[in-house]
Amino acid sequence: MKRFQTLFILLLAFTAMFFAQEKKKNPYTFLLTGASFASPNNGWFKVGCELVGATPLNRAIGGEAIADAANRMIKGTLYSPEELEKIDALVIMQVHDKDVMDSTQLKPKYTDYKTPFHRSNYAAAFDYVIKRYLTECYNLKFNEKSAYYNTKYGKPAVVVLCTDWHDGRVTYNTSVRKLAEKWGFPVVEFDKYIGFSKNAVHPVTGEQISLLFTGDKQTIDGQTFGWHPENGQDKYIQRRMGAIFADTMRRIFPVQ
Repeated sequence: MKRFQTLFILLLAFTAMFFAQEKKKNPYTFLLTGASFASPNNGWFKVGCELVGATPLNRAIGGEAIADAANRMIKGTLYSPEELEKIDALVIMQVHDKDVMDSTQLKPKYTDYKTPFHRSNYAAAFDYVIKRYLTECYNLKFNEKSAYYNTKYGKPAVVVLCTDWHDGRVTYNTSVRKLAEKWGFPVVEFDKYIGFSKNAVHPVTGEQISLLFTGDKQTIDGQTFGWHPENGQDKYIQRRMGAIFADTMRRIFPVQ
């Protein structure tokens, strides 16, 4: 019996050590919402989280928009109460080429919006998601079961916005930077650091350089660009995006 008790105690000790090492290895948890550019088959989010040492929660679904993210918050399916407690950053990569800074239809509180959301006002849906997340993080100060109970500010809410993966989507890229400036949010500037620009075509192909890294294309303001970058964690664009994402997150969170 004593031998069994000793083995049991050792097992508990090893288990505790394992989980302590895992926590040290991945001290942060990042949740991503987005559409086809952010869905798990891309790879950049997982690559970036691995570089930082964070646990990725990827809730992006191809074909969705920021309105869908807002509706999933309403349903409670974007993240659970338990996940809210441990999420260190909400990363938003809903990059449809729309104006996300139009303030003409914004409401003071997220509860003032009529729901569910439709894709008629991207700025309003962004506003809802941001205000609701900030509110829910703050309100953890009133939850007796939360680690943030009775604190002055509740849970610190970190929201990170993203540009499109290249600079072809001028309307969105410009307005999301204005939105970030309004709130004081950091921006993952994929378009700035991806390594090419809409302002210069490839010297050999004579076409937009983004076309080299995609299997499809789209036309914006008379110019043809690459649309969806090749999928997979081993693909050049995905790994470059992962590095850009990780660089941004390192400036927000101390990396051990």
